[in-house]
Amino acid sequence: MASAAQPAGSAAGHPHQSDEAHLHADNYWLLIVGIMAASLLQILDTTIANVAIPHMQASLGATIDSVTWVLTSYIIASAVALPITGWLADRIGARRLFIGSVAGFIFTSMLCGMAQNLEEMVIFRAMQGVAGAFIAPLSQAFMLDITRPSRHPQVMAIWSMGIMIGPILGPILGGWLTESANWRWVFYVNLPIGILSLAALIAYLPQPEQRRRPFDLTGFILLAIALSGLQLMLDRGGHLDWFDATEIWIYALLALSAGWMVVIHLSTAKHPMFDTALFRDRNFAFAMLFMLVIGVVMFATMALLPPMLQNLFGYGVIDTGIVLMPRGIGILISMQVSSWLMRRGWDARPVVAMGFLICGFSLWQMAHWSLAVDQFHIIATGLTQGLGMGLVFIPLQVSAFATLAPRLRTEGSSLLNLFRSLGASVGIALMTVLLGSNIQTSHSVLAGHITAATGSVIDVSTIDRFQALGDMALRIMDAEVNRQATMIAYINDFWLMMWITIAAAPLAFFMRSNPHMQGKLPPPSE
Repeated sequence: MASAAQPAGSAAGHPHQSDEAHLHADNYWLLIVGIMAASLLQILDTTIANVAIPHMQASLGATIDSVTWVLTSYIIASAVALPITGWLADRIGARRLFIGSVAGFIFTSMLCGMAQNLEEMVIFRAMQGVAGAFIAPLSQAFMLDITRPSRHPQVMAIWSMGIMIGPILGPILGGWLTESANWRWVFYVNLPIGILSLAALIAYLPQPEQRRRPFDLTGFILLAIALSGLQLMLDRGGHLDWFDATEIWIYALLALSAGWMVVIHLSTAKHPMFDTALFRDRNFAFAMLFMLVIGVVMFATMALLPPMLQNLFGYGVIDTGIVLMPRGIGILISMQVSSWLMRRGWDARPVVAMGFLICGFSLWQMAHWSLAVDQFHIIATGLTQGLGMGLVFIPLQVSAFATLAPRLRTEGSSLLNLFRSLGASVGIALMTVLLGSNIQTSHSVLAGHITAATGSVIDVSTIDRFQALGDMALRIMDAEVNRQATMIAYINDFWLMMWITIAAAPLAFFMRSNPHMQGKLPPPSE
């Protein structure tokens, strides 16, 4: 097997000056394919099951409220397990943990497909969430470790394709599998690809140097309570009418109390769960903030658009996927562009700022949509937003890890993935709440303008004369008011996300420029 080709050498905050990979891989490209396959499967499973929920409900005999635990259990288990990735990698070895995670993910995917009732499905999904939690940070850390620093932008472009495009492809693939076969194939599809990935990892994955350190049990328990409380509050709030329910108050208090306690503990503990060098690194600290913004903007947008297209515009599942696909094409294009720019010495900060501004422009376009918007404008806006997201992601990832020692990469990756996941949860919950509230407000305002003096076709003050026909006319008018109110509510969400994105753009200039991208390393070979 491979051994470390270069010692960790430098401390956190001091970049490596030699252009050598930290670990040697015997078959570099086959290993990259294996790592990417595992990473793509994990990120797909965060969204692929969403469209199959109605079919699961009927098959498993669940209610509308209880079947949502299929999604909630996966999210909570993944969020709780994610922070201990760094400690586990040090304790049992990153190679063993990665291979074990992929094997566990394959096995639990099979169990999910075989589930016979809701209880089994919830338990198996939680197990799948734990197994899959370690895949994203370990895949990112290994791809950085086996690649020389001058090629980090290129390899991060490859890794980011799976992370950014997975949530877009998930609903499309899930809808196609559910319609053409059975909802169980949403999970069975992981088996053949996962087995091939596992074979490549077993054959070629190198073993990084291990280091023993004590486990921060107090920090883990506090963080687990805070994350679980937050995720349960966000996930269950919409079903329980938020703070009108005692259950939501309990979740909120748990998240707040455990949250401030874990911040104090991590700041003062002798051996905290996360190395404090991570938080002292300015680039990494801003990268965590930007990950929250990316989670809010990208994942909230992807959560809002499918129901809008299907319920307001009458698109089918496959048609919705086709219309949203150009967003992924835009991401692919701009990731290659940003990777090319980084490898040729461009400062990451203006590229990140420009990416956020392009995303803000696309949301500005979306805020001017109406019920008459055509496919061309939806596709063009999605392509523009994808171009912006791709410009943000690669320079941000490269800058975040450029000044971290290799020993901190696994922990750093787990934190970035955790913040992206939290941003997605908060963004989806916030935009959904605002959507529902704005629909009610807009409906009330619009309905108040429908009077006998508005010049409507039917005089609403005397409509009771028409009996059944009058009732039908009222229902038609109410349906149209609902459509208009819903469109207004979506537009308000797009405006809010636009301002969040634009506000994030100037913060990019508070990061340090990446020394590896300023000509201090040998230029990449063509």
